[in-house]
Amino acid sequence: MTATSADPTTQVWPYCVHGSGADGAGCRGRIVEPHTVCLAHLTDADRSAYLAGLQPGADLDHRGTSFTEELLSELLAALTDPATDEPHLGNAVFDTARFSGDAHFDGAKISGNASFCETEIVGNAWFYGTEIGGDARFDDAEIGGNAWFVSARISGDADFYRVHVGGDALFQKAQIAGETHVVATEIGGDAWFDDMEFGGDLWLSAATIRGSASLAGATFNGNVFFHSTVFERTAQVGPLVCAGTLDVSEAVFHGAVTIEASTAALQCTRTRWASTAALRLRHTAVDLSDAVLEYPVSIAARARPFIVNGLEMPEPDSTDLPVQVVSLRGVDAAHLVLTDVDLTDCLFVGTIHLDQLRLEGRCLLAPTPSGLRRRGVWPVRCTPRQTLAEEHHWRATRTRGADGWVPAPEGEAVLDPAALAPVYRQLRKAFEDGKDEPGAADFYYGEMEMRRHDPGTPRAERALIAAYWALSGYGLRASRALGWLLATMTATVLAMMLWGLPQDDPKPQSTGTLTGRTIAMTTDTPDPANPHGPYAQRMSTVRFEKSMRVVINSVVFRSSGQDLTTAGTYTEMASRLVEPALLGLAVLAVRSRVKR
Repeated sequence: MTATSADPTTQVWPYCVHGSGADGAGCRGRIVEPHTVCLAHLTDADRSAYLAGLQPGADLDHRGTSFTEELLSELLAALTDPATDEPHLGNAVFDTARFSGDAHFDGAKISGNASFCETEIVGNAWFYGTEIGGDARFDDAEIGGNAWFVSARISGDADFYRVHVGGDALFQKAQIAGETHVVATEIGGDAWFDDMEFGGDLWLSAATIRGSASLAGATFNGNVFFHSTVFERTAQVGPLVCAGTLDVSEAVFHGAVTIEASTAALQCTRTRWASTAALRLRHTAVDLSDAVLEYPVSIAARARPFIVNGLEMPEPDSTDLPVQVVSLRGVDAAHLVLTDVDLTDCLFVGTIHLDQLRLEGRCLLAPTPSGLRRRGVWPVRCTPRQTLAEEHHWRATRTRGADGWVPAPEGEAVLDPAALAPVYRQLRKAFEDGKDEPGAADFYYGEMEMRRHDPGTPRAERALIAAYWALSGYGLRASRALGWLLATMTATVLAMMLWGLPQDDPKPQSTGTLTGRTIAMTTDTPDPANPHGPYAQRMSTVRFEKSMRVVINSVVFRSSGQDLTTAGTYTEMASRLVEPALLGLAVLAVRSRVKR
């Protein structure tokens, strides 16, 4: 990226005639009027006269000029303000200039704009404590050594397009009031932006940082964009406070990275994590769509503000909003760990290896609507459980006015149950592997709901699943199973009292014959007689006690030993089949909620 001399046919300033030949080649430095040569080629007497005529705050235009360290020092000394003992410039234009050694602008005050486009600095660039009252431009600059902008103050925008820095780029405690563009820039060493204050957006895009990077203690009133930037070594992004969006989309982190941020949103679309990463966040909505996770990546909510230099970082408009993960689509979740995050609006469909996702702490998912809602003509209450945001979107299309279900965002496709069932299945396994059986039960319920509503499920299977749901909530709702058990036992008791118990208990009868001294006896019990008379007479306390005995024994697969009518016998057989099954479903449901 070394700057070259400008083409004289396109050059917009009167250039130096020193060394010019017939071909027009030679020095491209801007002339110092009324002379015909640049500052570097003035005679000693002319240079001394020019420098003596400069006053603090004067504008400088030395485009294309070659500077030695001594020449630059003489120029800045001529502009030194006696009140501050620091150089004071108006507008400073050094486009395509070449500094053969270090470029020292430490402590200088530039009241206007500063332009160093296509400048070549062989050594280090020193702007330590420099104050620039307007915009600062360093487009296409070449800095062979380090670039020092520590404690610099820029009142306008700062542009660093296509800059090449051979060493470190140091911006600690600098203040930039406008936008900052560090685009397509290459930094051969470390990049330090600690404790910086950015009044506008920071665009650190399509850049390459070959050393370590740090933005600890930085504050941003706008957005931060790391689009397509490559971090080749470790990166410490934060602690920082960003009023807008922190966007690391398509960035590549080859080394370990820690992101600590309080920001409205963290965009990680197609970000590549080629090493371990820890994201500790506050009040943030995280989008991980299509991110590539080659090593473990953890996302955790931080409960307390970040501490920098022993003080809490101020958070403008801070709220109690949780850390939200809004999308995992396209992510391989095998290396992902989520801790204390809100997954209420998270889109899961399309996530790979979702069954290996680790959820720790308290991770919230979308609940079912509370209160009563209308299904047909009857008001019903939704079964309380954790659900996917995608199920909310689908159910909102099936109910009038959404009925408590959250509709899909504008432009978001609504998926059918066939696409949601596998997601529930994989999340269930993730919870089971994490020894969270109650949480896994909710996802099993969701999976069965999607199978029940999927038109592609065979009709007979759907009918069986519907019966399973109605009787016990897929073996997960003990109250439903116990309710059916109680109803079945009540019906059985009534059936026994009305038709199952005989009118009277049959009494054995004996008959015999006497032949000589021998008596032959036969004892027989007559068939139970069906009850007769008004139904009200059959509802007696005695018959109720006998019926209860039959029913209770039936629940535990035991015969009561009670003489029954034909109707009672078949009723007892049916109750001995149905009621133990309902009791078993209730026990299964209780176990699923207390198992660890």
